[in-house]
Amino acid sequence: MKKWAVFLLVAAFVGTAFGAAMGADTLAEVKKKGVLVGGVKDSTPPFGFINEQTRQIEGYDVDFLKAIAEKLGVKLELKAVTSASRMPQLVEGNIDIVAATMTKTPERAQQVEFSHTYFLTGQKFLTKKGTVKSLKDLEGKKIGTTKGSTSEQNASKALPTSTILSFDDYPQAFLALQQGKVIAVTTDESILAGLKGAAPNKDNWEIPDIKISDEPYGLGIRKGDKAFLDAVNDVLIDMEKSGKAAAIFEKWFGPGSKTPMTRTFKIEAGK
Repeated sequence: MKKWAVFLLVAAFVGTAFGAAMGADTLAEVKKKGVLVGGVKDSTPPFGFINEQTRQIEGYDVDFLKAIAEKLGVKLELKAVTSASRMPQLVEGNIDIVAATMTKTPERAQQVEFSHTYFLTGQKFLTKKGTVKSLKDLEGKKIGTTKGSTSEQNASKALPTSTILSFDDYPQAFLALQQGKVIAVTTDESILAGLKGAAPNKDNWEIPDIKISDEPYGLGIRKGDKAFLDAVNDVLIDMEKSGKAAAIFEKWFGPGSKTPMTRTFKIEAGK
């Protein structure tokens, strides 16, 4: 009976905490405390990674959070998250917003709110140069990706005979590729370009023109938190109109960057 009572007490506490996080007015709380706490990745260049000189997290996602915090008139505090931990951290109230290469999906939208799409890419594969020409070359092979990502699901659907090995982060998956433990790493092309661009032997690797999905990224906000969602979306639209969003893209994906890509999207309401 004592164990059952303790269980009920813990369950009640968790339920209360969960309900409080879900029902919070984040916009009001952020302005009251003067700090926006953002969940970002710290090992996924160029979206979020640790600068070796400053030891601070920087990247594309970080710059968007900086712009939002500046518009709200508050300071920005960053907390490192992974693909698997980002939504639980948000729902539990440990962070106010997620900016961590999170693809917008109907399943995730049942748990969190998504902002307008602020980045658009597609899932591809990073392989040793000359080893993969088509999806058929990957059938029945070992493919690396990360835990808790849509890449796991997409790869399993596209390659049902292959073995999908999930790692804690993309650098670990890339290390497995370098060690010959997997034939490819699969995730969004922009992330793969970051892995390749940061590698000392980057000319040994390539991203074949094999796309298995479209990946629209959204900023994650707690479910039902409409005031905060509207405020974030307003900032994103302003950033697009002012050219700031394009400038951030140019900074991290322009011709002079380690991950050159072409911007093929605009931030638009309702998308």
